Amino acid sequence: MNTQIDYGQSTVEKDQLINLYTKMLKPRLIEEKMLVLLRQGKISKWFSGIGQEAIAVGVTSALTKEEYILPMHRNLGVFTTREIPLYRLFTQWQGKMSGFTKGRDRSFHFGTQEFNIVGMISHLGPQLGVADGIALANRLKDNNQVCAVFTGEGGTSEGDFHEALNVASVWSLPVLFCIENNGYGLSTPTAEQYNCEHIADRGLGYGMESHIIDGNNIVEVFTKVSELAQSVRENPRPILLEFKTFRMRGHEEASGTKYVPKELMDTWAKKDPVNNFENYLLSIGSIDEAFIAETKKVIKGEIDAHLKMAYDEEAIVPDLKTELQDVYAQYQPEIIVPSQNKKKIRLIDAISEGLEQSMDKHDDLIIMGQDIAEYGGVFKITDGFVKKFGNQRVRNTPICESAIVSAAYGLSVNGMKAVMEMQFADFVSSGFNPIVNLLAKSHYRWNQIADVVVRMPCGAGVGAGPFHSQTNEAWFTKTPGLKVVYPAFPQDAKGLLAAAINDPNPVLFFEHKALYRSVYQEVSEEYFTIELGKANVLQEGNNVTIIAYGASVHWALETLEKNPNIHADLIDLRSLQPLDTDTIYNSVKKTGKVIIVQEDSLFGGIASDLSATITENCFEQLDAPVKRVGSLETPIPFQAALEKQYLAKNIFEEELIKLHQF
Repeated sequence: MNTQIDYGQSTVEKDQLINLYTKMLKPRLIEEKMLVLLRQGKISKWFSGIGQEAIAVGVTSALTKEEYILPMHRNLGVFTTREIPLYRLFTQWQGKMSGFTKGRDRSFHFGTQEFNIVGMISHLGPQLGVADGIALANRLKDNNQVCAVFTGEGGTSEGDFHEALNVASVWSLPVLFCIENNGYGLSTPTAEQYNCEHIADRGLGYGMESHIIDGNNIVEVFTKVSELAQSVRENPRPILLEFKTFRMRGHEEASGTKYVPKELMDTWAKKDPVNNFENYLLSIGSIDEAFIAETKKVIKGEIDAHLKMAYDEEAIVPDLKTELQDVYAQYQPEIIVPSQNKKKIRLIDAISEGLEQSMDKHDDLIIMGQDIAEYGGVFKITDGFVKKFGNQRVRNTPICESAIVSAAYGLSVNGMKAVMEMQFADFVSSGFNPIVNLLAKSHYRWNQIADVVVRMPCGAGVGAGPFHSQTNEAWFTKTPGLKVVYPAFPQDAKGLLAAAINDPNPVLFFEHKALYRSVYQEVSEEYFTIELGKANVLQEGNNVTIIAYGASVHWALETLEKNPNIHADLIDLRSLQPLDTDTIYNSVKKTGKVIIVQEDSLFGGIASDLSATITENCFEQLDAPVKRVGSLETPIPFQAALEKQYLAKNIFEEELIKLHQF
């Protein structure tokens, strides 16, 4: 029989050829069934991979089951080739409990450690960085494993594509970057996505090996990827693979394909990977019509049986307790009491000690950031770490916050811990997407911990100007799934950092730059932890409750020292998420007055939510309106007098006295 694809003189064994055929046939038949169900209104949405099965099946077949794959929504063949029971896929698509996300995410937005698959996120690009982290863990474990990650040609337009490939190349990470060039990103053709002849051409710019593969030729995909995967296992490095293929249906079914010229559709229809390979196997006598009929009968029977199992399963009954509990990984912290053996050190020294002792405690802890290795970081917190721990565990990174946050997550997926230093908290905006859409949602979506701490040097008072002085904690306390810690004293900083690293949940750890070298305290020398989510009452009094955190705690202490007639409960929150509401409520109910001071500008900040929370829960005990004090509604200026005018410190004393006299 004639085929439109040249399979050449295949060296693949007959049994393997037949195996590849049946593996391609299975997702094709599932898809055909799903399209029927979609027309019947029994499923709500479908992203078709018809015409692209050879890529998913070929790549997955070339890897071992222990090697991670990060697929996209057209890679059903990854899931079926990994032999996930079909009823689990069907219940996932129906939002039932036997799926992988407890009904919380749809279609292919899920992962499973059981099958070493990390599902896609809709933002596309960050999953390339996740592959970097998984591959880095493979290198550090020296397990000779490769990792494969998929994206489409549209995803290569994102900055995360550049960041991930650059990091992988600089670090020689064993990643296969699989680009399915299928002609269109939704309706945008490739000519409007990139201006080079082949995406593979970009490999040269990264110093990276690249290959173009006929994505509709299952034999070429399987043999070439098998060869390259084995080579990468032996000689770790990234490889860029461009699979030339075509998307035969809409971006999703509702989109249609009216924007695609009919001639183009007809041309690619003749190159169908399943039909061509079937004809090829018939032509060389490896299979016959009876085998095809029987194989289809078996697969369709399996589909129907597993669909029945999925339909028969009861719908999820919402349970409020379960939903709230699953936002964070449940974790019982080991509280290691501080020793009495102390020395007087600065906040910056305490953070350095906490990080160093955590590196001693956790052999699988990796720290990453710009200039943190030999240079010791711009604040010298990791000075000397390379000499002690080596540059495999203390890693300088390129300037690419998004890829490194994603890589930190990949380390966690592959069983390691990560601490990432944002050089300045302001720069987190370049890594915002993976923090709020990947780290924060990971456990809730598919029960995967994100064992990552992001260190955030922040704050004004050092004349650093608008790009280096923000205290942007409120960006993250709004996001369920993140923990936010903000110490004001060296002892707290050391113990809370150790606890944050122990916690399997993602933690944003804020460190005020102006306090680094100005605040001293007697700090326990040995390793210890302080429980996250517990505020500290620094002073007690009956007149008013002062709630503060970070630098504002020190403003409050100075103000109280100048006004000895004001007897206040001074609460240092320490943790902003989770929040110690019990300590807050008990104090407010005692004093009847409360003032909240923050360094951030007022509107939309922590003080606003605290004020609302206190009003809702302690209204009957209040003797005055809750007072909020924040900095000016402007960016943070550089010049000293302007910066001083900006800060809430200037008005706090006046507002406290007014409230005291109310």
